[in-house]
Amino acid sequence: MRRPCLFALLFTLLIAILLVGCSSSPTSGNGGSGSNGSGVPVSLSMTDDPPNGVTVLFFQISLTAAYLTPASGSNVSLLNNNTAVQVDVTQLQALSAFLSTANVPAAMYNSMTLTFANPQLVIFNASDQSIASTCPVGTVCQLNPQIDNSATLTFSSAPLPVTISTGSPLGFLLDFHLDNVIQSDLSVNLGVTDGVTIKELPSTPVGPPQFGFLFGTVQSVNASQNQFTVQTRWGWTVTVEVNSSTTYQNFPSSACSAGGLSCLATGDVVQVQVASVESPGTLLAASVSYLQTASQQVVQGNIINLTTGSGGTVMTLLLHWSPIAGPFPLGGIASVTVPSTATFSVDSGSFTVPSGLSFASSTDLIVGQQVQVEVQPGTVNNSGSQGPWAPPSVSFTASSVELEPSQITGTITAINPNGTSLTLTTQPNFFAPWSISGWQNSNWSPTQITVETTSQTIYQGVSPDSFSGLTTNSLASVQGWLFATPSGASPSTQAAETIMVHPNGYF
Repeated sequence: MRRPCLFALLFTLLIAILLVGCSSSPTSGNGGSGSNGSGVPVSLSMTDDPPNGVTVLFFQISLTAAYLTPASGSNVSLLNNNTAVQVDVTQLQALSAFLSTANVPAAMYNSMTLTFANPQLVIFNASDQSIASTCPVGTVCQLNPQIDNSATLTFSSAPLPVTISTGSPLGFLLDFHLDNVIQSDLSVNLGVTDGVTIKELPSTPVGPPQFGFLFGTVQSVNASQNQFTVQTRWGWTVTVEVNSSTTYQNFPSSACSAGGLSCLATGDVVQVQVASVESPGTLLAASVSYLQTASQQVVQGNIINLTTGSGGTVMTLLLHWSPIAGPFPLGGIASVTVPSTATFSVDSGSFTVPSGLSFASSTDLIVGQQVQVEVQPGTVNNSGSQGPWAPPSVSFTASSVELEPSQITGTITAINPNGTSLTLTTQPNFFAPWSISGWQNSNWSPTQITVETTSQTIYQGVSPDSFSGLTTNSLASVQGWLFATPSGASPSTQAAETIMVHPNGYF
């Protein structure tokens, strides 16, 4: 799979508004997406810190309502057909997830209101005591935290009110600071100070596309019109346009000898990086990444434990993505047997990984890596077990294992004077390879990772936006491929595709 999103502890909701005066938008009630009149395609996209001693491994929440309130008239919904969207916040740090578009009439809007529900949380308890009487020390736990009366948030201060004018692009960025939102009892309070903040995006795009990524299953392909349609996991169908600037990633020879729109077929699962919103139901793709065919079963997750079994290496995988719900619950724990016959690869696309880094066998697997696993047909066993302690509830055998970019967050503690590498010291609140053997040891200690950069590495939050802009003692998130040392003993090197520095020292 091609970079689904980064492992995150910053939740960003991108609301990109582009007035084009084409299709219609509701202007009454909470709205939907399908009345007459000119309006604005509004896109929702997302990017995510926890109590001391708690490592957040997974945090999913549903956005059940989102609307703008005009100076006069009725609310305008920002969700396609008012359909709730589930977002895995912990997979969105340096990138965003595209959620929806809707038409918004040109007008002045005084406020924006968002409603959330059904948070799901998976943590590793690295503290010195049980948490909430349900999560013992040194264990991975699944929790369903409660949201207090702050489930609905209304934003009415800068950058709101805002006037939306026809033909003028507009976007908002909403940051979800989990360190403030998740309380000491692991309940969720969205209304705390600096829990959720909002800002306006630059009107002129700077750097890579900011509209985020969208996953979906191809429903139809119209090569003559340079378009295809995809349906998202939550049932929204959108038209995707491509042009001469669109790039194609990870198209296997079995699908097409060279990546291109004509290679796509109904049932294929793809990831689209959105370049712009052309109309409420039409997006322009900056890139299209081929993930799997309809006949494959593929899941993605973070390795949180490794053991040896009778059939080979056994990965304990925290599930973060699957194109279908089926037997693979997001936030669930899977036991994955990796036999000697499994194939290994690195999903680096056009990025050139520095020489000397290898991912060719099970000896190269380490805790902390993000991997995509193709499921060997007929091997899935789903026990359906539930509870605060999360033993593996799904097991299967892997046909192939592909290394995906991981996100590691920590402090830059050293910068190599040669101008190509740095040392990142991880922090316990952010998912990283912890220094423990097994789950029953809570003696977490920071891990130092060597981060290798290349001429292709993207820098965000620094000036200049290059390696020379980095400074020690900065809080940074690195997106890139995590490799074991040559001996396979511990994670030590990360090939950085993106380095994001957080100037305020928090997410």
